[in-house]
Amino acid sequence: MSDESRIKEKVRERYGEIATEFIETKGTASCCPPQRASCCSPQQASCCSPNQTDVTSFTNAMRLYPAQALADLPGSVTDMALGCGNPTAIAELRPGEVVLDLGSGGGIDCFLAARQVGPQGRVIGLDMTPEMIRLARQNAKKMEINNVEFRYGEMEEMPLPDESVDVIISNCVINLSPDKDRVFSEAYRVLRPGGRLTVSDIVTYGPLPEAVRSNLEAWAGCIAGALDESAYLGKIRQAGFTQTEVMERSVAETEQWFKADQAQQMAQSLDELRGEIGKIASIRVTARKP
Repeated sequence: MSDESRIKEKVRERYGEIATEFIETKGTASCCPPQRASCCSPQQASCCSPNQTDVTSFTNAMRLYPAQALADLPGSVTDMALGCGNPTAIAELRPGEVVLDLGSGGGIDCFLAARQVGPQGRVIGLDMTPEMIRLARQNAKKMEINNVEFRYGEMEEMPLPDESVDVIISNCVINLSPDKDRVFSEAYRVLRPGGRLTVSDIVTYGPLPEAVRSNLEAWAGCIAGALDESAYLGKIRQAGFTQTEVMERSVAETEQWFKADQAQQMAQSLDELRGEIGKIASIRVTARKP
């Protein structure tokens, strides 16, 4: 198995486990988010902790999205917000547009986008994890949302025709791909002329240790696959995009990240990574296809 295949398999396995655990042990009515609920800054105050009862859980969604945006979303959506930003906040979505979400997970960004494009618009969620597709479809059915669909597929080979979408969004997912050149090339292909790319993702400022880069757990944890910001933006431009702009930067709270369950699975890399605090951040980027 090639390195790229091993990385993809690990990522698919990790997020499949998260979705399965949520579906089977927490269900759609649970107040408790999964233990690995945040890809990047997973601090939580679970309503099921021993010293807290009958308290609304602090989920990753509450940190990333305004309260009014979450008001009518069920816990099966908000508790599965695994991203590092809110791409719909800067996408300037308009009624009637077709939106593609890369790595749609439980569907939160798709459902928020569906509100903005309205019944005449359409949102497509793409994910390579069958369990996440299953969860997202259950959520759409539960909420009776008809302008969203979820498709199984990979970012490096999107199952969509050329020039078929107006806007592409993604939330802390492109860093998981071992072939980002292909992802941005495919994004350019499926966007219509004048289409927009709006992503939240993890980047670095300077190189990370090889012990981290080669660690599969660190790949699945959104760290090992992160590129230096200049390299990340360069790949977007190389794919043909123009007007590439970083709208926001936020240094990741890496000390909190080390306390997370996913960090504990990276024991062999922790000592190396502790010295890199401040080198890892989330950014929100926009770009346009001419």
